[in-house]
Amino acid sequence: MSTDITGKKIAFVAVNGVEEPELTEPWRAVQEAGGTPVLLSREKGSITAMQGDWDRAGSYEVDGTLAEARAEDFDGLVLPGGTLNADSVRADQDVLRLVKEFDAAGKPIAAICHAPWILIEAGLARGKRLTSYSSLATDLKNAGADWVDEEVVVDGRLVTSRSPGDLEAFNREALQQFAG
Repeated sequence: MSTDITGKKIAFVAVNGVEEPELTEPWRAVQEAGGTPVLLSREKGSITAMQGDWDRAGSYEVDGTLAEARAEDFDGLVLPGGTLNADSVRADQDVLRLVKEFDAAGKPIAAICHAPWILIEAGLARGKRLTSYSSLATDLKNAGADWVDEEVVVDGRLVTSRSPGDLEAFNREALQQFAG
């Protein structure tokens, strides 16, 4: 990818159950564009990713805790999906605080697959044009979003995509926002 984000730090929020390609492919895209990805989770140590919400995949070392994280220390935020990950993360007050900080600071937020659940919980869906995994369509509509079935949607500083099949478009648009 040709988008240069050299010197920028991008926060990734994930817990056990994150969909592996939704973590690793945007991570690699950030690195290839010159940025520094930082994995934030509830505790230090490692998290275990999943393939398709069912099969265990790789383990990934956590760089920092959500309780200590502040939007002012980062240039962008990636919210990978995975049903288990997104459902757990959306109930975490530290995550919701962090997402709201990014929004208040006008910093880009990229959410894929089930991660738009987090946008709903943080109160960021209302009035936004968003996409997600199809099973979230009703949730997003009920939260006041204009849900569409497209590979990637950019509304202001929010980037959303439907699934791992959309990662190329998701990464491209997220990097453009991070370069912003």
